[in-house]
Amino acid sequence: MTVLSIRDLTVDFKLDDRRVTAVRHVSFNVQPGSVVALVGESGSGKSTIGNAILQLLPRTANIRTGNILLRNEVEAIAPLIDLLSYAPNDAALRAIRGTVISMIFQEPTAALSPVHTIGNQISEVLRIHDNQSRIASRDHTLTMLARCGFPDPVQSFDKYPFELSGGLRQRAVIAMALVCGPALVIADEPTTALDVTLQRQVLTLLRELQSELGLSTLLITHDFGVVAEMADEVIVLRDGAIVEQGPVETVLLKPKTRHVKRLLDLAPRLPQAQNTNNDTITSETPTADPNADLIEIQQASKTFLPRRHPVFGQNTLEPIRALDRVTLSVRRGECLGLVGESGSGKSTLARAVMGDLILDHGQILYKKDAEACVINDFGQEQFKTYRKCVQYVFQDPYSSLNPRMTALEIIREPLIIHKIGTYTDQIARAEYLMRAVDLDPDCLSRYPHSFSGGERQRIGIARALAVEPTLLILDEPVSALDVSVQGQILELLNGLKAALGLTYLFISHDLSVISEVADRVAVIRNGRIVEVAPCRKLFASPAHDYTRELIASIPSMNPKARTIAVPSDRDGAQPATDEVNSTAQLMLQEIAPDHKVERALP
Repeated sequence: MTVLSIRDLTVDFKLDDRRVTAVRHVSFNVQPGSVVALVGESGSGKSTIGNAILQLLPRTANIRTGNILLRNEVEAIAPLIDLLSYAPNDAALRAIRGTVISMIFQEPTAALSPVHTIGNQISEVLRIHDNQSRIASRDHTLTMLARCGFPDPVQSFDKYPFELSGGLRQRAVIAMALVCGPALVIADEPTTALDVTLQRQVLTLLRELQSELGLSTLLITHDFGVVAEMADEVIVLRDGAIVEQGPVETVLLKPKTRHVKRLLDLAPRLPQAQNTNNDTITSETPTADPNADLIEIQQASKTFLPRRHPVFGQNTLEPIRALDRVTLSVRRGECLGLVGESGSGKSTLARAVMGDLILDHGQILYKKDAEACVINDFGQEQFKTYRKCVQYVFQDPYSSLNPRMTALEIIREPLIIHKIGTYTDQIARAEYLMRAVDLDPDCLSRYPHSFSGGERQRIGIARALAVEPTLLILDEPVSALDVSVQGQILELLNGLKAALGLTYLFISHDLSVISEVADRVAVIRNGRIVEVAPCRKLFASPAHDYTRELIASIPSMNPKARTIAVPSDRDGAQPATDEVNSTAQLMLQEIAPDHKVERALP
């Protein structure tokens, strides 16, 4: 019998004096124990459907037509309950939320209260819905934390969210969603904010729990790799309507519509290696002069000492060695990809290159023409000149733009700071840059909220290019974007690099994205560079175990070749500090031309 049946669902939103249809006559079923994936670009209606099921839509929303029918486990005489027959604040609907249907949210930091412990938040769900005592709810919570892969449930019970890694925070959100034993789980982009290894752990956990608990899952995502690994049935949405649906193998391997074929073609893929012999891979032509380093990082080390928590006062965190004797160069005219998990030191290294933090040891050289200058030795005027040459493109296009400034003001701001050009010159420069990033200059008077996510990122790129920099540091510039917009931004960046002679330091946790843009790749783990190689050589013949692990963690796009299976045990533990930082006997060694890997000294 069907667990959930959505019939002819249409949802409108009121925007100013007009109504916009977000979901158009959508119908589908979720069967017991199955995973149904809702896939589509931003604005396709995926999350609107998920929120409509639990009546979590904003007040501007109106469900114009349809029924959302849930299997009634209690009364056989009424086998189906129409969830839309309840008011959003109805006690009966509140009882269904969490006990029969629960939701796993995309961002664990936003889903968890920062001022309550993990154990308190999860056990509270049991006390509210199951009326359990504090002792019973604690025992139940500890069992669920263990089931969700927490290495020490008792210790984790009393920790606050900020004390947990990103992967454990997401496991806590999963535990909270499943602690009351729901029949249906709505997983809204549950791994989008995670790096590939954490994503693999969370997807493996979800698959294990689904099998163990007999869960039905509605998976909301834009990642076809996740769909291929997890889903039984796929529903592809466009502009709120279903354009294609069916079994995962049929839709992904034999798509019928041009829209689905386009989305699949746009998904980043790893280079196909025809052999794995380093010495025989000769088809890659370097785009940068190996002898013309623009940035040279020499033995860079940085440790962050624990800070007192602003609310609780105590020092709860251990010192973190964010960078550990990093030696690396960025060559003029190349795109150097910097890859690693969350907390590996990627962004810390980028901040060091920007001059935003002082290293404990080592130095970073900026080589302008034949002159090499130490960044942290710059005076105020030298540093201002340097910051004109090195610009930053941020990860989140929604928070990186001032909502009170127009696109023109945003792009002009660097020109005003560096006193470049007259007002007329600055207007002309802004118009030129809008065209360069494929936006209409007539949109310069608009504010950020009126642009899509991809358009905002284009404005962020235009702002970074305003002062004609030499180096762009791109910090996860496409991770917040759906697959089609990702492809457009990556194509734009490749074109700008060639046209303007730019150098890129491209930071990402996604090797598939890196493979689309990088000339060379540096792999960083626990603050150390463990492998550096030309892009295709790295993917064809990774030499370090960690690099192999990152590549193996990428979800397969082929549902017939799934790599995520129910594990025999769980790996939720984080590496110990001593183990992570024990580097005295390790160094990068060249194993082939331009290919270095971290090895232990004899």
